[in-house]
Amino acid sequence: MNDDLKRTPMSMLDKEERIHNFNEVELGYTKEEAIKEANRCLQCKIPMCMKGCPVGHKIPEWIKAIKEDRLEDAYKIISEVSSLPAICGRVCPQEQQCEKMCVRGLKGEAIAIGALERYVADNVERSLEYLKKEPNGKKIAIVGSGPSGITCATDLAREGFDVTIYEALHRPGGVLAWGIPEFRLPNKIVDKEINLVEKLGIKIIYDTIVGKTISLESIIKDYDAVYIANGANKPKFMDIPGNEANGVYSANELLIRVNLMDGMLDESRTPIKVPKICYVIGGGNVAMDAARTIRRFGSETHIMYRRTHEELPALGDETIQAEEEGIIFDYLTTPIKILKDENNKVIGMECIKYELGEKGEDGRMSIKEIPNSNYNVNCDQVIYAISSEALNIATRDSDILHLKNGLIFANENETSIENVYAGGDTVTGPMTVIKAMEAGRKTAKKIIENLK
Repeated sequence: MNDDLKRTPMSMLDKEERIHNFNEVELGYTKEEAIKEANRCLQCKIPMCMKGCPVGHKIPEWIKAIKEDRLEDAYKIISEVSSLPAICGRVCPQEQQCEKMCVRGLKGEAIAIGALERYVADNVERSLEYLKKEPNGKKIAIVGSGPSGITCATDLAREGFDVTIYEALHRPGGVLAWGIPEFRLPNKIVDKEINLVEKLGIKIIYDTIVGKTISLESIIKDYDAVYIANGANKPKFMDIPGNEANGVYSANELLIRVNLMDGMLDESRTPIKVPKICYVIGGGNVAMDAARTIRRFGSETHIMYRRTHEELPALGDETIQAEEEGIIFDYLTTPIKILKDENNKVIGMECIKYELGEKGEDGRMSIKEIPNSNYNVNCDQVIYAISSEALNIATRDSDILHLKNGLIFANENETSIENVYAGGDTVTGPMTVIKAMEAGRKTAKKIIENLK
């Protein structure tokens, strides 16, 4: 393939090295690599890549600045729409969004937009303070410091609002901090991004569960507007026998214990019990993250998914890296019972096989059970990574309308209570980081308009 049609590869940790540690796998572009990749951009008059970006990045503009080695200009262009470029450059699903729309990708490989965004964020002296306007006297409260809450807070602080974030945990970032392993998104990167945001004057109050530690009603009384962005973090489990056995986890619990509580260390207060054989149920990014985490403990690790490789919802790079790290994929299979011994410990699963049927209205292949295909597998740990739902402690005792599945009902991010807004996963269910950021930006714009 012509060099212009191939994207510039990024250096990575060797697969034999990385399965023994939690160091970041993808090492980022050098200056020479970034400029080479930027030179591949066609600078389209009608940039389709922008249409694929939920927050409206001016992608060709900042790629042109990289090409000309004007990193500060590239950063300023990115900062117009994003306060989290080092995070987005690492974990956004570009292959499903901006890169999917890239015209270069019609003949060859799409521009590595995410890698270039990361390059800018990692290699320029950054500040957002130059964007801040004079105080306007309005106070805003935000529930949750995840990507949606942080983005909304940043856009409001820029416009002179006095913003306070209420965070349930002892550190900021939400799912960015607890839900994404350090080998994909190092905690120091999250901390650096949030520190930049805090310099806009945003206050974060930690260890505060709205709805328990403090009531939502009291917050509503004290602020001109409130944005609820506390995610959808209640894990789902399959309704099968044996879920109560010792050795059954949710991916959320595993990732929290490793990412926030150093569960990979023997001296941790909540160490992970290392399994001999672990099965992760699910095929999305969270399943990959959980499986790749357990693999780093030296365990035989399987991902069990009820469709085929082609239907995996996880990012392609994550799937490739999981395969490289020795994770075993069991396709067209699902558990129907978790097996346990007399001490209530997991010893295996009873499973059944599926075959693909017709494509459904949602574009996904249907599946049907193969009769008499039951078989058992041996394992001593099962991790569910099949989805999550909203817990909504903050709003469950309020007058805010909820849907039957627990999600908050919001019309263009406005709830049933005046000046109380909601967005991100708590409204849509689990989505991507960039979609949560989009909701935060839209809500900030709505609040600015309504409080003029």
